[in-house]
Amino acid sequence: MIHGKRIVVVMPAYNAASTLERTVQEIPRDVVDDVVLVDDKSKDDTVLVAKVLGLEHVIQHDVNKGYGANQKTCYDYALTLGADIVVMLHPDYQYTPRLIESMAYMIANGLYPVVLASRILGGDCLKGGMPYYKYFANRCLTLFQNLLLGEKLSEYHTGYRAYAREVLETIPYHSNSDDFVFDNQFLAQCFGYGFRIGEVSCPTKYFKEASSINFARSVKYGLGVLGVSLGYCFLRRWHRKRG
Repeated sequence: MIHGKRIVVVMPAYNAASTLERTVQEIPRDVVDDVVLVDDKSKDDTVLVAKVLGLEHVIQHDVNKGYGANQKTCYDYALTLGADIVVMLHPDYQYTPRLIESMAYMIANGLYPVVLASRILGGDCLKGGMPYYKYFANRCLTLFQNLLLGEKLSEYHTGYRAYAREVLETIPYHSNSDDFVFDNQFLAQCFGYGFRIGEVSCPTKYFKEASSINFARSVKYGLGVLGVSLGYCFLRRWHRKRG
């Protein structure tokens, strides 16, 4: 706990057997009250490894439902555990769990209800192995999104996020996509509901075992992101005209 607020880490997992132990070892259990792993019907031994590591809450989907659907299960379960702050961490060890405490403190101290761990802040993402095409796409999409959404985030595409309970109880995330565009829909909803978003600099590591979507799915994701941003921009202007 931090300032009496219950911290729950959720990990949406898919084929994370080879990286899960390294991830779990760095979770600061002196402040984290519960760890939840939701496995999206992995083809490897993710669930077995999670149980061997002694994780308190391990859930497995009966079928592969998608990244967004996995997060929906994560957040639903975290709320039933009484979480005041929920930190979503990928179990592929691409992001360091050592930032959990810092992200949670920002929420616990009332600074921001949403905190993102940005790979762009600090400028070391390419040194960490981010492919150049992913970096270029990230920067272009982020610029486009900031212009349409009227915001100034350093990136919208990190998979390392922390939310106050109020956010998860307010955002209608069950209406979002079951695929990767879920994350961007969620952020657009945060802006729409007036939740302020803070960022921290996060080193990242790209390696063979770290999860990553292929080029074709990256293109689909990028188009989905543009659609979300354009839709939000249109709705915002429509509300202004009606107001």
